[in-house]
Amino acid sequence: MRAKASTAFRHSPERLFMSNERKHREEIVRYGRMLHKRGFVAAMDGNLSVRLDDQRILVTPTCVSKGAMRAGDMVIVDLDGKRVAGRRNVTSEIGMHLLIYRTRPDIQAIVHAHPPTATGFAAAGMALTEPLVCEVVMGLGCIPLARYGTPGTSELAQTLEPYVPQYDAILMSNHGVVTYGDTIEHAYMKMETVEHFAQIALVTHLLGRQQPLTGVDIEKLLLARTKYFGGKLAAALPMAMARTPEKAS
Repeated sequence: MRAKASTAFRHSPERLFMSNERKHREEIVRYGRMLHKRGFVAAMDGNLSVRLDDQRILVTPTCVSKGAMRAGDMVIVDLDGKRVAGRRNVTSEIGMHLLIYRTRPDIQAIVHAHPPTATGFAAAGMALTEPLVCEVVMGLGCIPLARYGTPGTSELAQTLEPYVPQYDAILMSNHGVVTYGDTIEHAYMKMETVEHFAQIALVTHLLGRQQPLTGVDIEKLLLARTKYFGGKLAAALPMAMARTPEKAS
């Protein structure tokens, strides 16, 4: 009887649920270390989260280096941001995560960091909306710039709210970048893409000229994106934004 009970537990929904949560904890640790190693965060900057189910979010705690986290450091919160499990305090920027999860049911993971070049553009009040690289147009459309909102306050989420429905990556004025996707791996990869594109855009500024893709080229890329990715990507590329760099007000 004991052997049968043990076998039943191994295949039970509870066991599978626990295994799934453990996997997400380990993934957050992994991608937090990658952010730190690449210099996308310093000291205790940044935060990551994963949607566990319809009611719970697994998120990094406050005051912890993303390069030194352990799986047990993570905190679980409900959709109001209240801690329901974990020993540490919840990140003060949890409101930003909750806004994205509420607005985008398709999103399962979020990464917020301060990659230097992209954050430099954000601090200069310059969006990354010029269609300079075909892969970025296909993968992200463009990266708009949200106005400044004080970290740790409701202001921060409010500044992002207009952009979340249509974009998967947003520059945050004088702050950093937030990216999100259907897995934490994809959310992290979008962060890498934003920083890489910012470096390329910076080089064009240093060279003193840019050669954006034409409207016809963009239309072809958007068609190709639909073909390869279907409806999985939310990011659009409004032509007005593609032609005129956006500045924060």
